[in-house]
Amino acid sequence: MSDKKEVAIAINDIHKEFILPQSKNSTFKQTVVNIVKKNRKVVQKVLDGVSFEIDKGDFFGIVGRNGSGKSTLLKLIAGVYTPTIGSIDVNGNLTPFIELGVGFNPELTGKDNVYLNGALLGFNRRQMDVMYRDIVEFAELQQFMDQKLKNYSSGMQVRLAFSIAIKAKNDILMFDEVLAVGDEAFQRKCTDVFEQYKANGQTVVLVTHAMDTVKKFCNRAVLINDGQIIKIGNPKDVADEYSRLNQVVIDKSNDKKNKGIEKNQDAGQHIEVRMSKSKNEKPSNSFLVNERVRLSLCWIEKMSGEKMILDLYKNNGVHVSSFTCSTFENNKVVRNGNRRKAIMTVNLNISPGGYYFAATLVSRDFTQKLSTLNPTNEFSVLKDWTRAEYVFNGLTGLSHEWIKE
Repeated sequence: MSDKKEVAIAINDIHKEFILPQSKNSTFKQTVVNIVKKNRKVVQKVLDGVSFEIDKGDFFGIVGRNGSGKSTLLKLIAGVYTPTIGSIDVNGNLTPFIELGVGFNPELTGKDNVYLNGALLGFNRRQMDVMYRDIVEFAELQQFMDQKLKNYSSGMQVRLAFSIAIKAKNDILMFDEVLAVGDEAFQRKCTDVFEQYKANGQTVVLVTHAMDTVKKFCNRAVLINDGQIIKIGNPKDVADEYSRLNQVVIDKSNDKKNKGIEKNQDAGQHIEVRMSKSKNEKPSNSFLVNERVRLSLCWIEKMSGEKMILDLYKNNGVHVSSFTCSTFENNKVVRNGNRRKAIMTVNLNISPGGYYFAATLVSRDFTQKLSTLNPTNEFSVLKDWTRAEYVFNGLTGLSHEWIKE
């Protein structure tokens, strides 16, 4: 007896190109002129030889940076686009949830839109009557269903659209960034639905930027970049490669921003902060969760403050922690020519994301600020997918232990 699974979707050497005209035909005269001049067009290649299979029962993730071609691939599978070259075989009925709220009419009430979308999904009036209460309760919009949809917030429309879509009972379900919208409570409901899909062996294709979601739900995943497959298979390996790919872009962006900060330091700032992973390494703007960052703080001697305060912030301005160094502690602060220098190492047991330090030189009683550097170079903290014990949500990891009484 063969253990080979049945294929739900087969992607066979897909190429997709879009023709982009370079001249606009907004008037009849422009149209005639462009025809005579043989209006030049540019070919945009979005997908370039993509091939893979999705088995029945797979919870399959498609990941990639913006513009990589993943959403175009989803629309090709759904039949919205046709491939330039190649073929797609879908074995079973498919429900695409590609854009939240597609098919909604803003001039109709929420209730009318529920029945309209239900009809688009293939349900009759009697079936919608049975499901209506569950849909409204899931969306938590009971008091708004008689209002016109144009008066709904975008979050309310998302909740209503998803509540309708999950009633579809087709063989294959496809979602594009469904967890990127809505508030935290709604996202938790979406997660609960995905748990049910996974437990029931439902075939699901999910496009997302959330690597935690890929690791939690997907049994297989594919990474697409510039229209080509970079990695396919184990979702943890795919998520790791996706993070590396993103980090290259983040580092380039940080380097560009940090050059401007360094110019300001050279132009008269009295405090400098350099970050590295160890004493002999070059400055770094990327660290792993729970890795130690080495901070080298320098300031000119004439700014003879008694204490240095170092504050850690997320790049959205949320304050994380503070550190203080006393310049009177000779073992910690040294003179180097006309400058003073202190070294500090910090254990980055914080969640992945962008951060920066702010340095302030103050008097002994903290009443007088003598010099400030705010912000320092921005740096990134990355999730290390190979060290599961340091994978956590929230701002920081708290020291804890289990005890037995």
